[in-house]
Amino acid sequence: MSKGKKQKKGIKRRMFLKRSGVGIGLMIGGVWLTRNPIRRTIIKTSETLVVPYAGPTSDPLLWLQITPDNNLILHSSKVEMGQGTFTGLAQIVADEMGLPIEKIKVVHAETKAGNLDPFGTGGSMSIASLWVPLREMAATLNLMLLNKAAEKLSVNPDTLRLEGGTITDGSQSLTYGQIVADVTEWDIPSTPPLKKRSEYTYLGKPVPRVDLKEKVMGAPIFGIDAEYPDMLYASVVRSRLIDAQMQNFDTTEAERMPGVIKIYQDEDFIGVIAETHIQAETARKKIKFDYNKNADWSLADIEEKITVGNGNKTIVQKEGPIVEDIDEDAEIIELAFRSSIGAHAQMEPNGAVANYQEGNLEIKVSTQVPQLTQSEVAKAMGMSKKEVNIIPTFLGGGFGRRLHTPNAIQAAKMSKAIGRPVKSFFDRQQEFQNDTFRPPTHHVMKAAVKDGEILGIEHQFASGDTLFNSAMDPGIERVVRADIGSVRGGTIIYDGMPRRATYYHVDLPFATSFWRSLGLLANAFAIESFIDELALKTKQSPVDLRLQYMRDDNPYIVRAKKVLKTCAQKAGYTDEVKDGRAMGIALTIDTGSPCAHVAEVSIVEGSIKIHKVTAVLDCGIAVNPDQVRAQVEGCVCMGISAALYEKMDLKENKLFPINYGSYDMALMRDTPKEIDVVLIEGIDKPGPVGEPPLGPIGAAISNALRRLTGERLTQMPLSAFIS
Repeated sequence: MSKGKKQKKGIKRRMFLKRSGVGIGLMIGGVWLTRNPIRRTIIKTSETLVVPYAGPTSDPLLWLQITPDNNLILHSSKVEMGQGTFTGLAQIVADEMGLPIEKIKVVHAETKAGNLDPFGTGGSMSIASLWVPLREMAATLNLMLLNKAAEKLSVNPDTLRLEGGTITDGSQSLTYGQIVADVTEWDIPSTPPLKKRSEYTYLGKPVPRVDLKEKVMGAPIFGIDAEYPDMLYASVVRSRLIDAQMQNFDTTEAERMPGVIKIYQDEDFIGVIAETHIQAETARKKIKFDYNKNADWSLADIEEKITVGNGNKTIVQKEGPIVEDIDEDAEIIELAFRSSIGAHAQMEPNGAVANYQEGNLEIKVSTQVPQLTQSEVAKAMGMSKKEVNIIPTFLGGGFGRRLHTPNAIQAAKMSKAIGRPVKSFFDRQQEFQNDTFRPPTHHVMKAAVKDGEILGIEHQFASGDTLFNSAMDPGIERVVRADIGSVRGGTIIYDGMPRRATYYHVDLPFATSFWRSLGLLANAFAIESFIDELALKTKQSPVDLRLQYMRDDNPYIVRAKKVLKTCAQKAGYTDEVKDGRAMGIALTIDTGSPCAHVAEVSIVEGSIKIHKVTAVLDCGIAVNPDQVRAQVEGCVCMGISAALYEKMDLKENKLFPINYGSYDMALMRDTPKEIDVVLIEGIDKPGPVGEPPLGPIGAAISNALRRLTGERLTQMPLSAFIS
C-alpha cells in the first residue's frame, strides 16, 4: 500500500474525530479571559486535561502502511525518546487489526508524509491522546481491506473474516499484502464499531519493546548517528554568558586551521564548516570575540528576583479567603521553600544533519516537535513547508529539551551556503551553558490552625517561564497571565478546606522552559512537605489528615484517596523511626493521574540513603504494564536525582557546571534497592504516565527526613543541607 499515491475519497468518507479542543481555544481567545474567574477555570482544567489529539485522522493510509511481504508499518507522529510509546502504539494497532505484533514495525513519520501532530510529543499524552484515534484508524483500515478483498474475490464482504493478516471466506483467501497489491484508489468508509476489551490479545499485557533489538545492538538510530554521503561538519559559536551579546568577532586564526572549508556568518550565529568534527570544533575555539553585558548576574541575584511578591501576580486558585482573614484566634503556620535551577543533562546533545539540494531541504534531527521544527525552518529559510522534510530520529533523552530546535535552522543555512550536507551538534559544555533550564522557584506556604483543625491553606509561589516564551507558546500570556507550565501542581487538591494559590511570574535573564513534569516537582515539594508539617503540628497521621480534607464529590479526588490509601497500606506506612529508618508519604494529581509515594530513608555517614520507594499510580488502562512500571521507576530515579543533588550555579554571568563530572546527579548507588510499583485502573481508558510519578518523590523524601532529623528541610537539592 503506497503512502505516496493519492487515494480516492469515498462517498462515505468522514472525519473520524473532532477532538481539536476548539472549545478551549475559543475560551483562551475570548475576551472573557480578562476576568480572573475564567483564568482560574482554565488553569484548573489544565491540571487534569488530557490534550486531545489534533492531527490528521481522516485517512488511515497516512498512518498505516501494508507492505508487499504482508507486514504493517505504523508511521507514528509521536516520537520515541525512551518512554516506550512505539511499543504501546503497536499493541493498540495489533489488537484492533487482529495482527500478531511481530508483524508491526513502528517508525517516525516524516513531515512530508502529512502525518503531523501540532502538539508534538510531551505532557505524558502520547498513548492517552491516541487511544481512540489510533483504534479508529486501525478498525477503519481493516474494513477497507475487507471491502477490497471482497472486490478482488468477487464475494460478499459479509462472508469474509480476518485471520491474523489474512482475509478468507473459508475456501479462498488473500493476505493483506496481496490485497493492497496494485491498488491506487481506496474508498474510506465510516468507522466501524471498535473491538471490546475482552477481544484484545495484547492490551494490558507486558510485551517486549519493539525498539529493543536496535538499541541493544547499537544500531545508528539516534540523531547523533545520522549521516549523508559527502557530509561536512560544523561547529557553532555559542555564548558562555547569560544576558550578554557577543560582538567584535575575529575569525582570522580559525580560517587558517586545517580542514576548514568555510566560516559561515549569519545575523544570528557564526559557524565553522570543516571536513571533520574535530577540525570544526578546534577551529571554532580559535574564534575571538568580546561580550557586551546588559547587567551583572550571580545566583544570589536570581534568588532575590525569584521571590514571592516579585513579578506579575495572578490568583490561580481562590476557594476561600486568605488565611489571615479566616479566624483571628487561629494560629498562622508559615514555611518558605525553594528549588534550584535544573539542567536537562540528557545523554545526547542537541544537533541536526541538514541536506539542502535544488530548492528542497531534508533534516534528520532529534526533535519532540517535527511539525513545529518544519515550520520554524521553513520560515527561517524562506521556503514553503512542502519543501522542508523533517525526518525525526530516536531521541537520546528528551525531557522537554527537544522542544527547542534552532540547531536545525543553523544546519540548514550552512548546508545551503556550502552546497553539501552539514552535521552540526552542541558539545557538552555548550549543552549545559545553553540549556533551556528548569526555572528556580520560591514558595510561601501558610495555614490557619485552631484546636487541631486546619481552617484554611494558602500557597504563594514565584517562578520563571516554562510555557511562556517557549517554542510551544501559543501566545496566551497576555490573557492567561499565569504560566500554565509553571503553575502545574501549584494548586491545592485538598478540597475539604478553604484554599488559595497565588502565582508570581518573573522574567529571568536566561532561557527556562519545559523540564519533565514542569512545575510539578517543585510545587509538590512545597505543598506536600507543608501538609506533612501540619500533620506533625496537629499530632495527626499524615495519611489521616490528607483523607480528612478530601471530599467524595470529585472523581479525581476519589481516585486520589484510593491511591493514597493503597500506597500507605502497601508500604506499611508508619510515623515511627525504626532502626534508623523513617518513612515519608506524599500525594499529587497531575494531568488527571493521581500518584502517591512512600519513601523509606536513612542517613548513612552524612548522606541520604533511600532504601525503598512504594509508588502507586492510577493511570487508567495500562496498555503495557511493564512500560508503565518502567516509566514510574524512571520518574522516581529522576526525581531522586533532582531532589537530592541537581543544581546549576551562576557566577559573573556564567552558568556552571559544564559537564557531567561536576554536575551532581544520582548514580546507580543512589537508586533504591526496591521500587514497588502498584497500578490502579480508576478509569476505563489510558491516562498520562510519563510525568505524574515525578511529582511526589521530593516531598516524600523530605517528609522522611523530617522524622529522622527533627528538622524541616525546605530547599532542593536536599543533600546540600544534610551534615
